[in-house]
Amino acid sequence: IFYPDLIDPSKPPTYKLEADPTSPNGETVLLRFSAGPPYEDIAFRIVNRDWEHSHKHGFKSQYSRGILHLWFFFKKLRYRR
Repeated sequence: IFYPDLIDPSKPPTYKLEADPTSPNGETVLLRFSAGPPYEDIAFRIVNRDWEHSHKHGFKSQYSRGILHLWFFFKKLRYRR
């Protein structure tokens, strides 16, 4: 997400997961990005599954040169007998 006009560039934008009020059984959550003025929040509806948080498996959150990058993968459910 591109944020070229932040008032305080030393404070990076943040993201958080929130409960989705339109999902009756909790299958989805809202991924909300907030940066402060002059920008409004942006929210995406995603499935409610655990994230793979290790850097080795693709998780990365980075803010540089006015761009917020967020890469993540969902955990794979492995079946074992």
